[in-house]
Amino acid sequence: MYKTIQGDTWDIISKKYYGSENHIDILIQANSKHIDTVIFSAGIELTIPDLPEETKKADNLPSWRD
Repeated sequence: MYKTIQGDTWDIISKKYYGSENHIDILIQANSKHIDTVIFSAGIELTIPDLPEETKKADNLPSWRD
């Protein structure tokens, strides 16, 4: 679980937990009731799921492959 701070966005949270902004889809799927939220207010509890194994492998590509 993650409790948002004022001004959090999906990409900020993704970067914080997964090291990349590219995983907002996983966060949104796990927190579908907040799908229309762009900028979070403070105190919203979100579920932070583990990344699927195939996603972790893709994240290990060298930066020039992104």
